[in-house]
Order: sequence, then structure tokens, then C-alpha cells
Amino acid sequence: MLIGKKPNILPSEITPRDIYLGRREVLAGIGAAGIGTIMSRPAAAAKLTSVKSPLSTTETATPLKDVSTYNNYYEFGTDKSDPAQAAGNFKPTPWSVEIGGMVAKPGTLTLEDIMKPVTLEERIYRMRCVEGWSMVIPWNGFALAELLKRVEPLGSAKFVAFETVVRPAEMPGQRGSFQPLPWPYREGLRLDEAMHPLTILATGLYGETLPNQNGAPLRLVVPWKYGFKGIKSIVRITLVDKMPETSWQLQNKNEYGFYSNVNPDVDHPRWSQATERRIGEGGLLAKRRPTLKFNGYADQVASLYAGMDLKASY
Repeated sequence: MLIGKKPNILPSEITPRDIYLGRREVLAGIGAAGIGTIMSRPAAAAKLTSVKSPLSTTETATPLKDVSTYNNYYEFGTDKSDPAQAAGNFKPTPWSVEIGGMVAKPGTLTLEDIMKPVTLEERIYRMRCVEGWSMVIPWNGFALAELLKRVEPLGSAKFVAFETVVRPAEMPGQRGSFQPLPWPYREGLRLDEAMHPLTILATGLYGETLPNQNGAPLRLVVPWKYGFKGIKSIVRITLVDKMPETSWQLQNKNEYGFYSNVNPDVDHPRWSQATERRIGEGGLLAKRRPTLKFNGYADQVASLYAGMDLKASY
């Protein structure tokens, strides 16, 4: 599918990472736990060579210290600070992903197999969470469509289902008597959403290998949807003909719908979605800004939902 609007920024106009993120700022601000998780393993410090994508926003990126220490990743705990503190023992290598279902070429691919033929890009995307906070994150990744085309979806395939890894020994949120969600974490997209040029599988951020707490080694990024759709540490991708069940639907279907498009006109039952606060701009004192429909990507994706009632299909 072609994007309906020309990008508003050229690759050459994107601010270089080393200008808006100084190394001293990162090391000073991230804290001991974040440094340990991000810098302790050699792979995490590896630089990624990425093509600058014209699909990036021109907004100022959120500092790495906030992107890597303020996370929703219930496999490591329910507080925003838990993943950075608890993910240090997680082992993202070696890694493989099983791809199957309604495809002509099912199989299990190592991360190296997946990465060899793809074009790695830096894409600076707006990201929005249902709790009312947002970020602007420079992801390093590749179009999910590149991977799906390789396995040749059958005509009967209508949806793509994703599952994350289950490793209670390494993920403290998956063990104990209290389980905040059913495991494995499950998510899904319609096939046309998955094939859209904006949808990526991320392997890094800020030009470095993806930190554990941000979903290493492979996570989904769909910038016009709420952040919980971005399933982390993916181990299984299955193409199916019926809408797959997702973790938050299973947990509370009255509050979390399958589509989860950013929509200021559809409130969460416990709070308004009309405005948001940007992380890194003053915390709870940050000035609220209006929430943009489809998180500001309406020109590119609104056509996917032509004729749909987006209040009913939330």
C-alpha cells in the first residue's frame, strides 16, 4: 500500500542522533540500573548502521534516559521503572522466530536469518500510551512487510498474530502467585495493517541495539496505535483467517479493543484520551497537548478504516 501523503521531511533534514543526544547526557541521566541493563552486554552497545527514513517525524526526540527507564513491560513488573531494573538477566541471544499459519513458506528463522536481507532504517516515530503519556522515539528497524512477503501469505490469511517469549526464570513478572496478564503476551494486526509501510519490527533505538527493557531483540512498532500493541521479544508470528485474541482483550475486553487506534474521541473508561503529556517535558507538571487522531498519522492510515465505526471498533 502506498502512503497517500508525501513525507514532510527529507532524510538529509533529520537531526543527527549525536546532536540531540550527547553521550554525557545519557550516562549522567540514565541511572545505575539503566546503565547496567543497556551497557552490560556487548550486543547492547553495538552500533547499528541504518538508512535515514523519510517517514520520520520532525519532532524533537525524547531523551534516551526516559525512553529506556519509563516502560510498560509487565513481564518484568508493573511499575514503569521495573523493566530497567529487572531486565538485566534476560538473554536476547541467540534468538529465533517461528513463522507459520496461512503461509506458503513456514519455518523458524534465527535473528541473523531475518536481518540479512532487510533494509535497516532509523524511523523517528511518535508513540502514545493509553495512560496519557507520549514519547518520540528514534527506532532502528525494518518494515514488517519485508518479512511477511518472504513467507508468502496465502489468500485466506486476514490477520497476523504475535506471541512473546515465556521465560519465568529471566522475567520476574511471569512468576509468582500474582500474574498481571495471561502469558504468553499476545497481540495481533489485520494483515493490511501489518503490511503498511509505517509498521516495523524494531531491533534498536538511538542507533544502538535494542535494550532488554525496550523489547530486545525484536519488537513490533505500529505508531498510529496505542503502545501496548507493540509486542516485545517476539518468538512467534502466525497468519490466520480470524481476528486473534490479544492479551489486554483477554484481561479486560471492555477497556481494550483489538484495533486500539489512537483516537481522542474514544475515552478509556477510566480517563480521557483527548490530551496527553510528553515524557521528558516536566512529568506531571508537563503541559498537556491535544491528542492527534491516529497519533498524527491520519493522512497515511485513515484509509485503512474507511466505512468503519471507530467508536465501536476501538
